[in-house]
Amino acid sequence: MATAVIMPKQGQSVETCIITRWFKSKGERVSVGDILFSYETDKASFDLESPVEGMLLDVFFGDGAEVPVLVNVAVIGKSGETTEAFNPTPSPSIASITSIASTASEASEAVKASEAIEDQPNHGDKIRISPRAKRMAENKGLNYNNLPGSGPNGRIIAIDIEKVFSGDTVVTKNIQPTGAEYTEKPLSNVRKLIAKAIYSSLQNSAQLTHHMSADVRYLLEARQNIKNKLSTDKNQQDITLNDMVCWCVIRALEKFPEANSHFLDDHIKTFHKVHLGLAVDTPRGLMVPAVKNAGDMDLAKLSKELKSVAESCKKGSINPELIQSAAATFTVSNLGNYGVEMFTPVINLPQVAILGVCTIINRPANIGNNIFGFVPYIGLSLTYDHRAIDGGPATLFLKEIKEQIEAFRY
Repeated sequence: MATAVIMPKQGQSVETCIITRWFKSKGERVSVGDILFSYETDKASFDLESPVEGMLLDVFFGDGAEVPVLVNVAVIGKSGETTEAFNPTPSPSIASITSIASTASEASEAVKASEAIEDQPNHGDKIRISPRAKRMAENKGLNYNNLPGSGPNGRIIAIDIEKVFSGDTVVTKNIQPTGAEYTEKPLSNVRKLIAKAIYSSLQNSAQLTHHMSADVRYLLEARQNIKNKLSTDKNQQDITLNDMVCWCVIRALEKFPEANSHFLDDHIKTFHKVHLGLAVDTPRGLMVPAVKNAGDMDLAKLSKELKSVAESCKKGSINPELIQSAAATFTVSNLGNYGVEMFTPVINLPQVAILGVCTIINRPANIGNNIFGFVPYIGLSLTYDHRAIDGGPATLFLKEIKEQIEAFRY
């Protein structure tokens, strides 16, 4: 029996998703767990895995199509099974969503065009545009020669024309001829959102950064002990330096709850629980998932949850509700592995602060009895919103993080 592949609903606020790339073609056999296509919401990117085994009988939306959630995207079944009943058409349940039928028709046209030109090279500056998109552009007097296409092989489809007139697309050259001095490409949805969030954060808050260093001899000793046990004890969990720093940050937030807050124009919301955000670098761009109720966890549980949300972000399977800016109450961004000695992290509004964790540097210090030696210090960079926190409390909070690190025992 044929099975419909539907566009998932990623979060309560998501109404449509954009298919960015198909990995399987119509007529191809798929297995359970095979990635069918990638798609984007207005917050993140994801991969959709095949729910069943069989043949990909039909595809209703192609690359670049904006698809309403819970709508059939494709059909998987046995060769020869009919797919007409699965083809999405306007119905009372989805009548409020604009022009599903036209989008499906456009996307199907793009898929067929893709199949026809899949193996053909792109000759020079030949413009690939669907007939419907071409009619729309000509009727509106739009020069589409420099318009980036979101359909298969860069083909311009109707949604690309619509985005120009809605202000969502800047007309530019998507692919430059061979030998050109530079290339241009449109920003992905995720990149646009990251850029918008960072610009908004700097524009709409009073951000200052304080820098401090902490002696990490105890942290390094604990890390080495964990490494040694990993080779002999199968029950030993791999707890990283970042896990330990996050643990210390949570303890400091419990003593300085004003840093565990959201600034909301005319009031400040201070949280009784710590929902820790962790900046994660992924192939799709920066994501900041939240570990809910992180303050209630022991170190082993916290370590496990931090790794889980980071891995989900990299795989594209993170719950969109966890990467909204308001999901976390405080964020940690660790660039220590990159050798960064000092930086200015940008606050993830409406949070009021973010901690940047830097690399470890050996510095001369008094190790007792007026004897000097080299001591490993980790750099800590606290950016805070001066609208919500004054410099004095911010400094004391950063000092508390330092003291928690230096007093850490495992």
